[in-house]
Amino acid sequence: MSQYPSEPSLEETFILNRAQLWRIARKIVRTSDLADDVTQDAYLKIAGGPCARQADRPFSYCCQVVRNMALDYCRRHAVEAAYRSFEVDVEVVEIPCSASPERVLRERRVIDAIDRLLSALPPRTRHAFELYRLEGLTQRDIAQRLGCSLGLANGMIAEAMKAIGQCRHLLDGD
Repeated sequence: MSQYPSEPSLEETFILNRAQLWRIARKIVRTSDLADDVTQDAYLKIAGGPCARQADRPFSYCCQVVRNMALDYCRRHAVEAAYRSFEVDVEVVEIPCSASPERVLRERRVIDAIDRLLSALPPRTRHAFELYRLEGLTQRDIAQRLGCSLGLANGMIAEAMKAIGQCRHLLDGD
């Protein structure tokens, strides 16, 4: 119990207002399960602190603890999500096998055909296509780099793509 009989302790305040504190956590973490975790951890922090805490406004203090823990959960989740790899069912994943000699030959023919078609394009068109596909530049960046309009850059890339599309028939036969 608290030193002052009229004031409830932090733990008592937390228990009396648990539903409202849970709603605060829920608004921040956006899932009921995480709100449960936040609320439980906040209670353990308040109840299991190294020393007895006194607060002028116990409910506000409890709200702040819940809010801070919920924000910590969100930050931690964002960091973990950045490093998390997607779960893959290894039994379903196809393991690439070495390509057959026929497939290797077909792929080399396609690459040679694409190379010939790109070589036949005007140098500026080929350069625009290389900037787009190999360097990953946007059409706006390509237009700026080549000193032309955005429409012209788009047209040059489309021309190169159309030329390469002529090689599509070589890929059939897998």
